[in-house]
Amino acid sequence: MLFAHEPYYPAPAREVNTSLVAAASLLHPRITQPDGARIHDRLTRGRQPGEIVPLATLTHELNGGADWPDVADWHTVITDLVQLIRSGGCDALSLGLPTIERTLICGGPHTVVKVFDPDTQDFHSYSTQDRQAVLAQVRWHLAWTEAAGPLWPGDGLREETPRTPGRPSAP
Repeated sequence: MLFAHEPYYPAPAREVNTSLVAAASLLHPRITQPDGARIHDRLTRGRQPGEIVPLATLTHELNGGADWPDVADWHTVITDLVQLIRSGGCDALSLGLPTIERTLICGGPHTVVKVFDPDTQDFHSYSTQDRQAVLAQVRWHLAWTEAAGPLWPGDGLREETPRTPGRPSAP
C-alpha cells in the first residue's frame, strides 16, 4: 500500500512524505485492529500479489471516501503505520516525492491536476498517464529495494479477520 503522510526527516535534507509497505503490515499488532485487517481485506481483494495500490485508489473505490466509515478509520491506521515504520517495526520504501507526483498519488486514478505556470501564464494538466508514470517510478524503486528481499511486514502479524460488511457499532 502506497500512502502520503506528514513529512518527517530521518536525516538532514532528506524528507520522507510518502511510504510503501507490504499489505501484511496492516495486520501488525501495533496497528489499530480490526481496522488494519479491514483495510488489508479491501487492499488485497481481487488484486495481484505485489500490485502497488495507493490509499487514494481505495478511497476512490469506497465511493470517493464516503464508505470509509463503514470499513475503517484510515487516518488512525496511517498514523500507526508511520509510527511503525519510524520505529523499525516493519520495512517500508520511504520516498520524498515532489509536490506534483505526491498530488497525483493523493488523487484518485482519474484525477486531473492543473498547475499554473506564472512564467508562461499557462496551465499544465497532469492526468492518469502522469499518475501511472509516478507509479512506474515507485515500482522501479521498489524492485531496486527488494533486490535483497521483499519488504518485511513485521513480526507477530494477526490472522486476517473474516470478510464482514461494515464496521460493528461501538459498545
